Amino acid sequence: MRPEGLRQRRAFGLGLVAGAVYFGGTLYWTPDVLSTFGGISRPLAVAAGSLLVAYLALFPAFVAVLVARLCGRAGHAGVLAAPAVWVGAELARRWILGGFPWVLLGSSQAGVTPIVQTASLAGVYGLSALVAFVSSALALGVAGRGRARWMAPAAAACLVGGLAAWGAWRVQEGALVRGGQPVRVALVQGNVLQNEKWDKERATGILDRYLTMTREGASRGASLVVWPESSTPFMFEHDPVGRSAIIRLVQELGVALLFGSDQYEPGKPPRFYNSAFLLGPDGQTAAVYRKMHLVPFGEYVPLKRLLFFVTPLVESVSDFSAGEVPVVMPLGANRLSTAICYEVVYPDLVASFARRGSQLLTTITNDAWYGHSSAPHQHFWQASLRAVEQGRYLVRSANTGISGIVDPYGRVVAKTPIFEQTVVTGEVRYLHGQTVYSRTGDAFAFACGLFTMLAWWVTRSRATGPARSR
Repeated sequence: MRPEGLRQRRAFGLGLVAGAVYFGGTLYWTPDVLSTFGGISRPLAVAAGSLLVAYLALFPAFVAVLVARLCGRAGHAGVLAAPAVWVGAELARRWILGGFPWVLLGSSQAGVTPIVQTASLAGVYGLSALVAFVSSALALGVAGRGRARWMAPAAAACLVGGLAAWGAWRVQEGALVRGGQPVRVALVQGNVLQNEKWDKERATGILDRYLTMTREGASRGASLVVWPESSTPFMFEHDPVGRSAIIRLVQELGVALLFGSDQYEPGKPPRFYNSAFLLGPDGQTAAVYRKMHLVPFGEYVPLKRLLFFVTPLVESVSDFSAGEVPVVMPLGANRLSTAICYEVVYPDLVASFARRGSQLLTTITNDAWYGHSSAPHQHFWQASLRAVEQGRYLVRSANTGISGIVDPYGRVVAKTPIFEQTVVTGEVRYLHGQTVYSRTGDAFAFACGLFTMLAWWVTRSRATGPARSR
């Protein structure tokens, strides 16, 4: 085999191992979810989780192969193409097989307030490129020769320092937390365990819990109350008793209520939707949003024919239909939006809400599936990036946690523990205006994707010249 072929095979193997560590370390909880709630044995759950990790590891493996090719053309300096190639691969991961953009590399910067402001310029993909560039520059500093050994790390240090200084100034200036119309919100965290959620004998108690906690939120001055995903233990539109109880409470308290409830649409075949309802203070339904990005293996099973060996999981999963429109909900003179569960990790979806006029971002979720793993924490911090990208407040109501409020700079204003029944109240603002990212969308990421495709085409031949060091 030619040296170039050996180099690419070695790069693929190393990239695969790196990807397995990356995704195995962040998605280690999937077998527990599949075995506990999917009705399949532990060995099969581990096998299914391993397949997911193996699939996702192909993306870093692809990055490694292409960077190896570029290094074959340009010498060690080819490693500086890694940021663009990495983002191109993340963009592909967003779209292939319906997309699974969980724990993008840029998500690692959530909570690093000065640096995370970069998301207002180029989104989470810009943060991914920044992290990859620093890593590439350090690698070149170790393996490169001549001026490259110090120039690349120096450039990375200057870039990070410049972005951090700008980010610190942006937060210090604080225009976004002074503008707009204030509104007090209450986030209801009912803490209903997954095995109790659809128990008919517990339905009345669950509803009473939410109604009582809503009164508590209203007593603290909230005019907007948010319940979690699928918070009603019945279908809101098809249970007259439960529906009437909710409407009466809203009218009595004079608050708006955003909550999750499943929807049924008759037909051949009938359709089920994971939906969010907004009731105005008059009790009327102001808007309904149907979840657009369904959870694989939770709300539908992709590639059912190929996954015949997890038949119990296929049979236990509710086959939901996906919504088609990113609905923005009117509330008086203002407008808000909600992302349901894990679809908040899709930056383009939340951007579409902002483009349609959403002044306040909300997300409702049920993270009871994840138990006491790190998944609820991963989910919360990924959601926080959407606030920075769009320059909006984000409020999050989760059944078992983490519920909280994030300001437009990604700072956590309020945050609950997991598996605790509680009500969180706080002031947020309906905001106008657009960030650079909200105006340009994923243009930066698509440019990286285009570069990646061109680089693959240019380096497709094995007949590369001798490597040269820069």
